[in-house]
Amino acid sequence: MLVATHIDGYNIFRLGEPASTQLRTLAEEGNTGPMLFALSGMSELVGEVVSTPAPPPLDRLTSPGKSISVSIHGGGRFSRISVMAMLIPTNDAFFAIDAAELPRSEKAVTLYAPAYDSGTERNDELCSSIPGPGFAECVTPSNPSGDGGGAQAGQGEGFIHIHAGIHGNGNMSAAMRDWRNPVARITIRRTS
Repeated sequence: MLVATHIDGYNIFRLGEPASTQLRTLAEEGNTGPMLFALSGMSELVGEVVSTPAPPPLDRLTSPGKSISVSIHGGGRFSRISVMAMLIPTNDAFFAIDAAELPRSEKAVTLYAPAYDSGTERNDELCSSIPGPGFAECVTPSNPSGDGGGAQAGQGEGFIHIHAGIHGNGNMSAAMRDWRNPVARITIRRTS
C-alpha cells in the first residue's frame, strides 16, 4: 500500500485518463516502488510518501476484514492525502482515495475507497496473468501452492474507471472473489 500527503489541487490519477506507468505497475503487480520513487521526487507537490513492506512473507498482504496502520506527516500546505494498493487477485485493479482532505481536528475521518480498473490489461481473470500467492483456483499438479503468474495480458480499456469486479471469465471464481464497492475503509486520525 502507498500513502502520500500532498498539496490541494494535485491528483495522482484522474478517472477517464490513461494510467501513468507508475500506477500501471502498482495496479498490475502490486509494486509500489516506481510510484514511491516518482512522488518522492516532487517536493513542491508532495510532503511525504510511504509504502508498506511488500510480501513475502504472505502475512504482509491485508486480507478481507483485516487492517493495517501507517503513520505519515502532513499538514500546512500538504493538506491532502492519497492512499492506494493493488487488489489481489485481479489483472489491474486497485483501491484508492485520491486527494482527500486531512482532518483539521482530533476527530477521526473515515473514508470508503472503491475499486478502480487501471485500464492497462484486459480482465481475463487467468492465473497466468494475475500475480499473487496461493489461489485455490490456480492449484494444479505442477503448481501445488496455487501461485499466480504475472504475464502481461495487455489490451486494456486504455483509461482509469470503476472496476466491474470478478465475473468468473477465466480461472477466478466469481462466487469466491467478486466484490461490491466500496472495497476498503480508511480511517485518518491526527496523532499530534
